[in-house]
Amino acid sequence: MAMELLNKPTRWRLIQSQADSGPWNMAVDESIFEASTRGDVLPTLRLYAWDPACLSLGHAQPVTDVDEARLQANGWDLVRRPTGGRAILHTDELTYSVTGPQDEPILAGEIMSSYRRLSSAILAAVEQIGVGVQALPQDKTNNATPEPVCFEIPSSYEITYNNKKLVGSAQARRKGGVLQHGTLPLVGDLARITQVLAFPDETSRTLAAERLLKRATTVQSALGKTISWQQAAEAFIQAFSEVLNLDLVPGQLTDDEISRAGQLLQEKYANPEWTRRL
Repeated sequence: MAMELLNKPTRWRLIQSQADSGPWNMAVDESIFEASTRGDVLPTLRLYAWDPACLSLGHAQPVTDVDEARLQANGWDLVRRPTGGRAILHTDELTYSVTGPQDEPILAGEIMSSYRRLSSAILAAVEQIGVGVQALPQDKTNNATPEPVCFEIPSSYEITYNNKKLVGSAQARRKGGVLQHGTLPLVGDLARITQVLAFPDETSRTLAAERLLKRATTVQSALGKTISWQQAAEAFIQAFSEVLNLDLVPGQLTDDEISRAGQLLQEKYANPEWTRRL
């Protein structure tokens, strides 16, 4: 009986969201983070997409990394994430977020410990899609100047294929809670992001695009075929359930979470003063 209780799956909430704007997506992630940290809702795995395409900056990344005229010309949104890291162009991808209190066993301990646990599920999800990937500690001795693009260099336990970054993730912790989110590029040209970043000249922009394509990849490039968003989502659901022993209960945002997301949208994520504060 004790063994049965020990192996009983942990209940988490599963939310599959319709594609939405970058500011709304970030507001929703933070709203869920607050609610799950308080214990108002279960720890939550959320799977979502972006429409229109959106450039997201890391929490402490300067907005001067962006060529805003080019961004507007492309019709792409701009948002600042609540997590760290560098710029990501969100389009043609599956994005996940995990939110919950720090005393949730899967999220407990040091940041790298929880990162490694979640990475094991993400690794299994991508393998289930058919991509042979790795998630290894990274060498921290590289002292090169940080590039503005998140997918330039893998962090520890991020998912790589043939030494190219495939899944980028970032985690934030505060007030007893954990928010980790990340992105799995499904199709498209990853070098598109260099069209809207600031470079001293066009030669630098071209070199940055070439460098990025040598260091990052998409599911389509790895497999030689297209995987739909729903196929990727189903792989994530199954892998999180099996690898982390979760009972994922399909759900929706509560009225309180929707209301709080609306506040965060106005105060932060759709507020130019917040986005351009650095």
